[in-house]
Amino acid sequence: MILTVTLNTALDLTYRVPALVPHAAHHVEEVTERPGGKGVNVARVLAALGHSTVVTGFAGGRTGEVLRELLAPLAPVDALVPVAGTTRRTIAVVDAATGDTTQLNEPGPHITAEEWEAFLAAYEPLLRGADAVALCGSLPPGVPVGAYADLIRRARAAAVPVLLDTSGEPLRRGLAARPDLIKPNLDELARLTGSREPLRAARDARRRGARTVVASLGPEGLLAVTPEGVWQAVPPAPVRGNPTGAGDSAVAALLSSLVEGLPWPARLTRAVALSTATVLAPAAGEFDPAAYEELLPGVRVSEHPA
Repeated sequence: MILTVTLNTALDLTYRVPALVPHAAHHVEEVTERPGGKGVNVARVLAALGHSTVVTGFAGGRTGEVLRELLAPLAPVDALVPVAGTTRRTIAVVDAATGDTTQLNEPGPHITAEEWEAFLAAYEPLLRGADAVALCGSLPPGVPVGAYADLIRRARAAAVPVLLDTSGEPLRRGLAARPDLIKPNLDELARLTGSREPLRAARDARRRGARTVVASLGPEGLLAVTPEGVWQAVPPAPVRGNPTGAGDSAVAALLSSLVEGLPWPARLTRAVALSTATVLAPAAGEFDPAAYEELLPGVRVSEHPA
């Protein structure tokens, strides 16, 4: 079983409009609702890949109820902790003319000290049955900024490999707890290390505590700096579409490959193909299975010299 933690879950709404024009009224051609938040997206993709998955984090209010209703038929086990506040919504507005996406993210609910303690009480029993755990996304108001560092230490104490996918101060503090893997994008990596040169920044992040760094390079694919070596994986060709959830699909690919024991080139091939197939899908956080299968043989993986 793979455990995903989403402390700031969301109901993801995708609006598709013919063209997005500032200061104008728009006719929405299509509306899609999905259970969201980074770890929920990861769990949904893992389930589609055939992996047993448990989702935990917080959910509250009517939006939280809708999220749980939508999550139920998608296969991940719901272990979300109820809270008094209302789960946030995120809105992706897709411009059909250009393929560009504008993202609007609401703040999450305020989490009380009692609700945080209830989550910790539920987290440790879940770890006992986990092959790996992913800690994903932003922290809602009220959750301690060092929360991920605490959750990483508990996972390490349970001998469960842990992947951290967050940014800013939660990432900085989480590194001190020595996660097995982090997956920042270039901007997050630059804010963490002060360097925009990907290889240098990734190596710096490893020195700060991460065992492995897999950096998202946008259209240039993924860069992995690991104890076994350094690789870059590139998609067959640039694509246009909705990038929402592409990074989460990469995380799902890395986690599934980890528990299957695949070598790094194969892990990165899966991650690049799956994230690219997510960009091509019409709804946020989904992936196109046919595109995924077509992309796999075309992903190029090259090893950097030591």
